[in-house]
Amino acid sequence: MTQTLPREWAHRAPAQRAILWLGWFALVALFVWCWQIMSKDTIWAFVWDAPDQALDIGSRMMPPKWAYLPQLMKPLWDTLNIATLGTVGGVLIAIPVAFLAARNTTPSTTFLRPIALFIIVTSRSINSLIWALLLVAIIGPGLLAGIIAIALRSIGFVGKLLYEAIEETDPRQIEAITATGAGPAQVLTYGIVPQILPAFWSISVFRWDINIRESAILGLVGAGGLGLKMNASLAILAWDQVFVILLLILATVVLSEWISAQVRKAII
Repeated sequence: MTQTLPREWAHRAPAQRAILWLGWFALVALFVWCWQIMSKDTIWAFVWDAPDQALDIGSRMMPPKWAYLPQLMKPLWDTLNIATLGTVGGVLIAIPVAFLAARNTTPSTTFLRPIALFIIVTSRSINSLIWALLLVAIIGPGLLAGIIAIALRSIGFVGKLLYEAIEETDPRQIEAITATGAGPAQVLTYGIVPQILPAFWSISVFRWDINIRESAILGLVGAGGLGLKMNASLAILAWDQVFVILLLILATVVLSEWISAQVRKAII
């Protein structure tokens, strides 16, 4: 009688290992192909000279021109207004869009929900700088173009996270309110809204924090704010002024990040 020896244990079957190695080989080949496409027109002399150029520009930034700082207060205020008003506008539009996109609140899953999802995807697909570029061409340069650009970009971000929060609400609370004879408006007011309020405020504050950073550069395309001063300083190679603007943007972002964290901590 022959004794069958136990098979040696392996984490993956031979076929699975072959597929895994084939996948890694395809990934490496894809990386090499993409690298060849990206580097085909690269002038490597400029790349090797980049550290020297960076040191040269850095030396021209020092010392910072602190006398330029008072001229940045008005553009800074414009940047904050662009971010704040744009966030408010985007949130106000995103609220109904989110309720139309959520499966448990939309009146129509075959017509209205796809439209709402299309609005969310369109907003998230186009960067705020591109929105600003288009709006400056349509309505002219200025703060209004920046505010609308931030609002259009915020709709997709807030709408997506909010409709996911709506779909994740506890159905037992909704069923309990429905069992009392409440109508659709009462179910929405007392069953869904209280559950999503913490997420809503957290999402809104987080988006405002992001918009502070994005609105700081919209002036590069004529949408107002600190970006206008940055563009003007870059045009005349005033690197000491550029450094002051960068430090001011950094300080503003750090402060907005701290405010955002404190508000979210108080809400959640």
